Amino acid sequence: MNIPEILKLADEYNQELPDLPELPEPPSGADIARWIDHTLLKPQATASQIEEVCEEAKTYNFASVCITPFFVPLAAGLLQGTDVKTCSVIGFPLGATQSSVKVVETLVSLAGGATEIDMVMNIGAFKGEDYSQVLNDILAVVQVAHNQGAIVKVILEMALLTRKEKTVACLLCKQAGADFVKTSTGFGPGGATVEDVDLMRRVVGSEMGVKAAGGVRTLEDALAMIHAGANRIGASAGVRIVKEAIT
Repeated sequence: MNIPEILKLADEYNQELPDLPELPEPPSGADIARWIDHTLLKPQATASQIEEVCEEAKTYNFASVCITPFFVPLAAGLLQGTDVKTCSVIGFPLGATQSSVKVVETLVSLAGGATEIDMVMNIGAFKGEDYSQVLNDILAVVQVAHNQGAIVKVILEMALLTRKEKTVACLLCKQAGADFVKTSTGFGPGGATVEDVDLMRRVVGSEMGVKAAGGVRTLEDALAMIHAGANRIGASAGVRIVKEAIT
């Protein structure tokens, strides 16, 4: 679809969203760990804290460890030989770097061992309705990541968007070939909501993943997001969530 077609479809979805697609069975017990990106993105995070997060990830078998690019080589080395992926954030947390810089940042992260990329959409360009720039920005990262077998999740910072903008953003990500849409950085004015996850899942259908991140701190929070359509949870409280699930 071109940009006018995307905007037309967004108008239609703004009037009536598609039906919620059939969702997979939610996880039970310790299986919920495979739905969680165990996350440490605090600016004051230290190497020893990253090591601790990686040990927790190996113990509980989380889907990935999500960390800043600087710590990718450390995390990838610690997780080598396990099923836990290394996930790097790109253009984080504002999304306002040049596309060429995001591409380099992605390539460096991939070279360091990352196999999952969580990039922040250029929110300022999007709010300014420069949709071609936003589409090309996502596409640039998707292409270099996919060329090396990595997946891309696009962080939309949903709390900054109107309902129609949320729909347009999801459609742009789908058009660019991204693998997931993601709710939040955790550094914005709000985190994941059930309503946003439901909208995202209805717009992208079953072809893409939906990651709920930002403020997901309990098993109840995580299951609410999963029932709404999320198939990945970003959380710094992953250990707590799994412990709740197995008690």
